[in-house]
Amino acid sequence: MIPHSKPTLGIEESKAIIKVLSSGHINQGEQVKEFEQLFARFLGLNSAVAVNSGTSALHLALYALGIGKGDEVIIPSFVCTALLNAINYLGAKPVIADINAYDYNISFSDVKKRITKRTKAIIVPHIFGRPSYEFHRFLELEVPIIEDCAQSIGAKYEGANLGTLGDIGIYSFYATKVFTTGEGGMVVSKSKDLVNRIDDLREYDNKHDYEIRFNYKMSDLQAAIGLEQLRKLPEFICKRKDVAEKYNIAFNKLPFNFPQVFSHIEPIWYRYIVLYERVAELIRFFHEKNIFVSRPIFKPLHRYLYFSNEDYPVTEKVFKQLLSFPIYPSLKTSDREKIIGRTIQFFNK
Repeated sequence: MIPHSKPTLGIEESKAIIKVLSSGHINQGEQVKEFEQLFARFLGLNSAVAVNSGTSALHLALYALGIGKGDEVIIPSFVCTALLNAINYLGAKPVIADINAYDYNISFSDVKKRITKRTKAIIVPHIFGRPSYEFHRFLELEVPIIEDCAQSIGAKYEGANLGTLGDIGIYSFYATKVFTTGEGGMVVSKSKDLVNRIDDLREYDNKHDYEIRFNYKMSDLQAAIGLEQLRKLPEFICKRKDVAEKYNIAFNKLPFNFPQVFSHIEPIWYRYIVLYERVAELIRFFHEKNIFVSRPIFKPLHRYLYFSNEDYPVTEKVFKQLLSFPIYPSLKTSDREKIIGRTIQFFNK
């Protein structure tokens, strides 16, 4: 069986966990602090705040920006429900936008139509490890921008690390993300005030004043894994790129549509995605062969909220036709070749 997603873990992570267990200090401590410092240094920033999930990172980012009841936050429909949840936690109103046909990221032109006086933030996910092609246009708006880099740590836009361009950047370290701590997340910002605010909100105890704060801390056990994974990130990205190049060569003449390539962005191939009209048939074929390809989004947000499908034409088309192939760093060469072979077999049958 070839799974769609799989973490890439080694002896280094095992040794790191044993070292923390032996120390007797397993909650938030020195390992978390070191992980935050190394992560910030990787991005070229001064500081970062580690939390227990990507959803918590989003929640704290919105909270630190002062988002509250009645405020509007614009997000794309073609994304996981974590964004919807984080907005609803605060009693704010999610405003759902369509996506682009060429990179599947949130559409700037559609966002422009949905901005009102109540718009207090826009969350721009760099989905599937592909930077938003028109991200510079979002930065020109007089609205705080949160970069959702849950799937794109290490990707670049015009040479800059994603997460460092907007007002706040958030990351996820869930088991199937670019690298993992099992569960976990990170928040970054060039604004010292925002970082300090998020750091204060992350934990509720031993404070001189009272306000609503949260228990969103990362443990040293998670951070120990994260430190080893972060050190391996350049290798992970190279391996993903190598698999993608092999797929590109093999699939070039097949009836797939691919995301457009742009010179000013550097993707990290978190997902290898293709657009194909008979996607349901292809998924069934692969599953019969014990190869687990998948639709990369379970259901668009506008469908959860019972909004009209007609208002989200690109999202609807992409949802029905987009397919994701296995591309994780620990994918065996033999498994990659089997995937390629079965794909060609499907079209030659």
